Order: sequence, then structure tokens, then C-alpha cells
Amino acid sequence: MRASAPFHAHIYYSTEDRPAAEALHAEFVAGRPLVLFVGQMTDRGVGPHPIPQYEVHFLESARAAVVAAIEASGLRALVHPLTDDDLADHTTLAQWIGDPLELDVSVLDPPGHNQGVERFGKNDL
Repeated sequence: MRASAPFHAHIYYSTEDRPAAEALHAEFVAGRPLVLFVGQMTDRGVGPHPIPQYEVHFLESARAAVVAAIEASGLRALVHPLTDDDLADHTTLAQWIGDPLELDVSVLDPPGHNQGVERFGKNDL
């Protein structure tokens, strides 16, 4: 991967985990580690994600630092590249931190078109 390749992380949380999720969210908003976009905390499942989560956008060059911050928080997360294959991004190309969740892959974009690429670093879900 190129250092400038786009990535997403989806940080999942339960009601009990919300304080840790808020703390990590604040860390990302403050720019530690470097992320390009921090999404709103969504207290319900959305898209393929079955439980509350928020999304951060970053480049491959920040991946190690982002993963380390998530691991230090103790939260569960899905970290994946943004390619033209949304299904592969969320499955075979993805890295889980903590226990994996079953995603609703039926709502993902078809190969060759990934709306996540279009909104990378720009807006929320």
C-alpha cells in the first residue's frame, strides 16, 4: 500500500463502553494520532454495522498510530482500506481489533463503486 492510501476505522461501542469511546473520539478530534475526519458517534447500527459506532478516516502512513490508539482504548474496531471493492474492504482486506462482528454485507456497494472513496475525509455517514 502507498503511504497516501485511504483507510477507515469503525470504532464500536456498547452503552458500557461509551465513556471509553468518547475519550478516544476526543483524542482523534484533537488530532492524536493524525486523522483526516472523525465522524459523529452513532448510537445505533447503521449501514453494515450492527451496533453503535463512529468512523475515522486516515492515510496508510497513520495506520500504525491509529491502530495503537484503538488497541490502547480496549474498544473493538474494524480497520480497512478504501478500494473500489467495498465488500473486500470490509471482509478480506479488513483487520479486526477485538472480537469481530457479523456485518450486514448486503448493503455494501458493488465492486467497482465504493461511496466511501467519494466521501473520504469529507463528511459523515
